[in-house]
Amino acid sequence: MTLSSIRKVYQGIADRRQMFRMFDRHAQRPNRFEGDAGPLYAGEWFEVGRVEHDYMLKILPPLWMRGEMFALREFLTDSIISVFYTLRIDGRTRYFHAYCDLNVTRSPVEMRDAIVERESWPVKAMTHNERLEHIWSATHDEYRGYAGDQWLPEHRGKRTVLYYGGRRGTTLKLLEDLTDDEIAAKLPVHLRHLPEPIAA
Repeated sequence: MTLSSIRKVYQGIADRRQMFRMFDRHAQRPNRFEGDAGPLYAGEWFEVGRVEHDYMLKILPPLWMRGEMFALREFLTDSIISVFYTLRIDGRTRYFHAYCDLNVTRSPVEMRDAIVERESWPVKAMTHNERLEHIWSATHDEYRGYAGDQWLPEHRGKRTVLYYGGRRGTTLKLLEDLTDDEIAAKLPVHLRHLPEPIAA
């Protein structure tokens, strides 16, 4: 599974428990200790509260601080690092966490710009991929996983979630194969009816 593009992975402001869960959203991946997991994490970002932001700043001295951002001292992988942002968007100060790849020139700056652009949308909306990422982030570990040997070879390693289908019972589905109705059923009520952004 290769993701690696800038993407919002949670809607709303993550509390401390949710923040720590999302630091390792891919902990259940197959062959966890083999290969480079960097592409799974690079580009992921979500909003946190001020308390969570300040808590992370005080844990250890940061690796570096630059204006509205600081990087944690510990690397997630060889080049992937946690960067926290304090950004003023539409007149409000907000706080974010992102995984940046320091092997990519200007990665933290490009991440900052992408967050500001995304959070400056004039209408509250969610893309299809943001809906799937939110479902993955919000689903408890017992109800999500990765397709194993019982799946067709082309699906092995893809993300799966349990879906309750009423009289049909509970089924394991590929996250990417959820229908619009299934996605709506798995989203919190306040997110179900958000429109998808209209392409320019």
